[in-house]
Amino acid sequence: MKKTTQLKKMIAERRAVVAPGCYDVLSAKLIEEAGFELTQVSGFGVSACLLGKPDVGLLGWNEVVDMTWRVAQAVSIPVMGDGDTGFGNALNVIRTVQDFIQVGAAGVNLEDQVFPKRCGHMEGKQLVSEEEMVLKIEAAVEARSDLDPDFVINARTDAIAVTGYEDAIKRANAYAKAGADMIFLEAPTDKEMIRDAVSKIDAPLSINLFDSVVGGKTPLIPIEELRELGVARVSVPVGTIFVVTKWLREYLKVLKERGIMPDRTDLLCTFDEFKKLVGLPEYKEMEKRFLPRAVVEQKYKGK
Repeated sequence: MKKTTQLKKMIAERRAVVAPGCYDVLSAKLIEEAGFELTQVSGFGVSACLLGKPDVGLLGWNEVVDMTWRVAQAVSIPVMGDGDTGFGNALNVIRTVQDFIQVGAAGVNLEDQVFPKRCGHMEGKQLVSEEEMVLKIEAAVEARSDLDPDFVINARTDAIAVTGYEDAIKRANAYAKAGADMIFLEAPTDKEMIRDAVSKIDAPLSINLFDSVVGGKTPLIPIEELRELGVARVSVPVGTIFVVTKWLREYLKVLKERGIMPDRTDLLCTFDEFKKLVGLPEYKEMEKRFLPRAVVEQKYKGK
């Protein structure tokens, strides 16, 4: 089954499938290793990883598409791309959708912020008109039609924080009518708002849990409760990069203060674990198959 079809099926089941955010290939491989069915390339994480900059629309489409291609080639689970606003108007959306399909993404987020956009949990967001976003969705639907009709278009609205909840619902239904497969309702403020949105939006609903200790607009509702509400997808976008930041900072602090630390091996994975994660055993087997026997014996003499 194609990854796009797998993703479409997951969404239709409305079982709150969890999509942890990855920011590079290694984080995506760890997400797959942990048993998740889906990952989302996080524009927030990629901006931090590639640029060391905040998620305020500084990433170019080529940087996001390139990272999505790298991730999609490295894991076997469906990968959703972060298309931001489509990086411009409806014409830019057409190219954005086609590029994501061609690099192996199973779906893409497209949002109704003004370009350049910013993280949905930051202040200072601005929206395009409902009409403009509807036309963007229609362009996205047409762009996928000849390449992969199962490619998932996830239309995100940031209206709750800008024009209010009722406008968010109105926009969501307009985007669904335009052909969006799923509606990403950004930054709902409580469980009852999510419950109400599920009942009022004519498409599967995706929400975003900004899994920081502080800073997110949406409360950290247990996944099982979101499943019971009928949420289709739960994006958990920044936990991976926040965990890495916290524990890498801790490791470097200890290393600076104490040098090597045999009593703090809890901060690291083992060398063997890492070699397995990046597939070194498989490459050694390929060497045995495809390199001359004498070369292999010389490389691993006595091993």
